Amino acid sequence: MSVTQDLQSLSDVLTGADRTLRAGLSAAPRVWPTGFAALDTYVGGGLRAGELTLLGGPQGLGKTTFVLQAIRNIAAAGGTAIYFSFEHEEEMLLERLLSMEAAIAAGMDAMSIGALHKAMAADPSAASLSERLSKLVGGPQALAGVQDWGQRVLLRRCGASTTMQDIAAAVESVTTDRPVVVVDYLQKIAGSTPGVEDERVTGVVQELKDLALRCELPVLSIVAADKEGIAEGRRLRIQHLRGSTALAYEADVVLIMNDKFDVVARHHLVYNVGNAERFRDWVVLTIEKNRSGLDRIDLEFEKRFTQGRFEPAGRVVNEQLVDERVFVE
Repeated sequence: MSVTQDLQSLSDVLTGADRTLRAGLSAAPRVWPTGFAALDTYVGGGLRAGELTLLGGPQGLGKTTFVLQAIRNIAAAGGTAIYFSFEHEEEMLLERLLSMEAAIAAGMDAMSIGALHKAMAADPSAASLSERLSKLVGGPQALAGVQDWGQRVLLRRCGASTTMQDIAAAVESVTTDRPVVVVDYLQKIAGSTPGVEDERVTGVVQELKDLALRCELPVLSIVAADKEGIAEGRRLRIQHLRGSTALAYEADVVLIMNDKFDVVARHHLVYNVGNAERFRDWVVLTIEKNRSGLDRIDLEFEKRFTQGRFEPAGRVVNEQLVDERVFVE
């Protein structure tokens, strides 16, 4: 059977896979572990080449912290990441990453973000960054760590006029390694129909998916919730992502964050009052969609927000969760 240049038979794909394996290489899509062990277990090892992952959640629950920690872990393991930030300045991102690195070296005794911010403020002594961090627990190790993998984390500050064409051009300019692409956040990307959000978001999410496929790399994007999703008394779900049903359709993986205290069933609070404060320390990360494996999996990660991070191990939630939030003081 003859085929055109645009078509490839499955037999040719099979032959190519065999050739790749005989050369000692992998014939499976490349995977970048996030460093969050429980999540990586359920999503096929981490972020996968050609796939679009979306992360949604209420404001202030740690979405940026989560993706920054994944970026740090990917870079420390030898990978490259590009972070497109519509929300935060480069100096703030540096503070967060230094704090994470310090915690890896010194654990709970490591410097807090507050202490680091104070150390990096203007000072008549004009001391160097190295001198300032030398006085903080985990500071020297944090600086050495970031210096070690910092060249593999590429930051781009974005604005209201940043388009998908700008993002794609920046990604395609990286020639040393296929990067993990992180966007914070999707609804901020300028589109061809700026006055109609559903249409604009549809176009943007389709282009992000196309970018992942075309460049054979993973794209991880934070997404905002609509008014219904962030209303008091409701657990955020995939249908509450703001903009378009295309978000759920185009994405390969959808992760949704909720505060554990807000979504745990009432009986866990009523019959054990001590649970109330303990649950406040945890975020539930639900795998709402997973094209390559299991979904509707509820994982939980402990907050360490004074150090700008989560405990990376995580675990499956044992308690019953509900869609109507319960507030017990």
